[in-house]
Amino acid sequence: MSRTALRICPLCEATCGLTLSIDDGRVTGARGDRDDVFSKGFICPKGAAFAAVDNDPDRLRTPLVRRDGELREATWDEAFDAVAEAIRPLVERYGPHTVGIVLGNPNVHTMAGALYPPVLIAGLGTRSLFTASTVDQMPKHVSSGLLYGDAYAIPVPDLDRTGHLLLIGANPLESNGSLCTAPDFPGRLRALKARGGTLTVIDPRRTRTARLADRHVAIRPGTDALLLAAMATVLFEEDLVELGDLAPHVQGLDELRTALHGFTPDAVAPACDVEPGTIRTLARELAAADSAAVYARIGSCTVPHGTLAGWLVDVLNILTGNLDRPGGALFPQAATDRTPRPAGPGHGFALGRWHSRVSRHPEAKGELPLSALAEEIDTATDDGEPIRAVITVAANPVLSAPDGERLDKALASLDFMVSVDPYLNETSRHAHVVLPPPPPSRSPHHDFAFNTLAVRNQVRYTRPALPLEADRMAETEIMARLVLAVTGQHGADPSAVDDLVIGRTLARAVREPHSPVHGQDPRALAARLTGDNGPERRLDLMLRLGPYGDGFGARPDGLTLEKLLAHPHGIDLGPLRPRLPQPLKTVSGKVELLPEPIAGDLPRLRQAIAERPAGLLLVGRRHLRSNNSWMHNIPALTGGTNRCTLHLHPADAERLGVRDGTPVRVKGAGGEVTVPAEVTDAVRPGVVSLPHGWGHDRPGTRLRHAAGNPGVNVNQLLDGSLLDPLSGNAVLNGVPVEVSPADTGPAPAATAAAPTASATGPSGTGA
Repeated sequence: MSRTALRICPLCEATCGLTLSIDDGRVTGARGDRDDVFSKGFICPKGAAFAAVDNDPDRLRTPLVRRDGELREATWDEAFDAVAEAIRPLVERYGPHTVGIVLGNPNVHTMAGALYPPVLIAGLGTRSLFTASTVDQMPKHVSSGLLYGDAYAIPVPDLDRTGHLLLIGANPLESNGSLCTAPDFPGRLRALKARGGTLTVIDPRRTRTARLADRHVAIRPGTDALLLAAMATVLFEEDLVELGDLAPHVQGLDELRTALHGFTPDAVAPACDVEPGTIRTLARELAAADSAAVYARIGSCTVPHGTLAGWLVDVLNILTGNLDRPGGALFPQAATDRTPRPAGPGHGFALGRWHSRVSRHPEAKGELPLSALAEEIDTATDDGEPIRAVITVAANPVLSAPDGERLDKALASLDFMVSVDPYLNETSRHAHVVLPPPPPSRSPHHDFAFNTLAVRNQVRYTRPALPLEADRMAETEIMARLVLAVTGQHGADPSAVDDLVIGRTLARAVREPHSPVHGQDPRALAARLTGDNGPERRLDLMLRLGPYGDGFGARPDGLTLEKLLAHPHGIDLGPLRPRLPQPLKTVSGKVELLPEPIAGDLPRLRQAIAERPAGLLLVGRRHLRSNNSWMHNIPALTGGTNRCTLHLHPADAERLGVRDGTPVRVKGAGGEVTVPAEVTDAVRPGVVSLPHGWGHDRPGTRLRHAAGNPGVNVNQLLDGSLLDPLSGNAVLNGVPVEVSPADTGPAPAATAAAPTASATGPSGTGA
């Protein structure tokens, strides 16, 4: 029997609507949903390969439990019994912080990953939380927290209305966008140019996005913050600062002017390898545009000054009056956001409320650096117990964190480990219990996180396209049962977790004067929730209490789950709108332009003006058919350009005696790898590029296709010691490496200075 079903794609941040073809109980194809209110039929190669992802024969169907040193199939009850029997005694004997939780990138692509980890963390009471954020976007969370008082208040470029877009370290033609949810990002950039707008790309590689740009600036990796500071200085020196309607909501302008003194184009140009005149032109064009937005991504986050770069992006948007206005950068308003509170002072954002045990890294947004996970397991100190148990959820830090070899050994030494993962991969192979979620076609989907970053306000929800098979368990139930198992409530009905959250949420809502349910009976409100299960009731609750919700009858035309289900292609909630000062939660109730931690880190940036890293600088790269380490087991997504090769410029290849296609040895502070060379002028001289997410060559995994073409783990070149001090984010880009032909002796240091790059020269590292 053939039919179709709708599904929001969970394979990247674009969140495109799909129409699935289903034959005899399995997905056989996918195409773009032309009626989707957000993506309007757009689809990329990952979405087109949805059926292959869904039907991957290496996906685990049943739990695995380690017995006599081997992982063997077990029943769900046996698996959760093993978790409860191991975790609770460890917590009771050594304390909750000896249980580490590691959350991977796919968590934000599932409903279960959004709804249950916060309950798990709170239930355990552990401060040992590590996520993919600290090898990715944590600097942007920290800079937003310091500027706006809320780490999740991240403005996004108004792509569909801007007249001037400046992209830094971002390659959305390959990534589909990140921290900026925008189906058909390539089409939106082409539309920008078609309406007479300007696209500028700053990137040490000439990416597909850079090739589309009106101007491409091939900056030296790791110097984004210096260039942005110089642009801001030009705005001050040439009297181009114009706050416009932002003026009443901003404080610290004069202090900012003083703090940036000396970051002139002439001063930073040698470090950035960008001509001073080009820097001045970038600033002047930004100020002159009728509407403009600056957007930076992973190439600017995973560098030594990532938080300062994120802060300066917003500073430029503010100084040109482009923050919180159409065509600039605006704060999205998701349907499941909490009821907007009245504008006014808040509690602000704090860093370093606790520290890691070994290296004393400060927490940021409740998280410790993923780079510190290995030492928190394998290093004894007098300051508390090491981590003895780890729970990973959709995480593969052996490949995604620096120095995977050390982490590999550390995970093997744990007393106990649980992995919620559909694969036996480089990380989950160490687990004592593996809990496999079902394929995405058999799960519901709503994008909680990505709708808070969307370039248009909208809301969509899709129920499972296929029912669960008898031997599978819903991911939401897996996570609920995991919460119960580790918090001493093993055996309770999983619905108790959802009921607990609903009860607490409503109890808080009825106490808030600005809430539409202020003063009402929370039990009576809970009885009015609809949905087929606990997760749907929680979604109904969030929609009703959200900014577009019905407020349990207070706004009869507002959103509810029932109304959303009646619109299977989603509901358009309109373009982004100015929202200040409401989103601000700073102590002052204003945008605080120069927070103390930022001011304290500027001397370190000033020192970087004189730095000239020797040798070749390593940057990452992204492929359209890949998302970190997820999809290398899917044959349809690992051909063509999606290959693990080292890009290096012809001039560097000639000097080093490297020929295209031959193996080269790449050596960094954390180790060395051997990888095929790909000689190309798409990377600027002095820079080499290696994609991340590869390295599928460890024994004990069940990833047959990936193991046949394993590639190398770029993060093994890093020893994990380089971090952005404010955010704890790993420095993954702009790090020195040595390169030599693999058939020669020890690798000589490549010390030739890179020639100055013009504003139209080679380019780009992308998100």
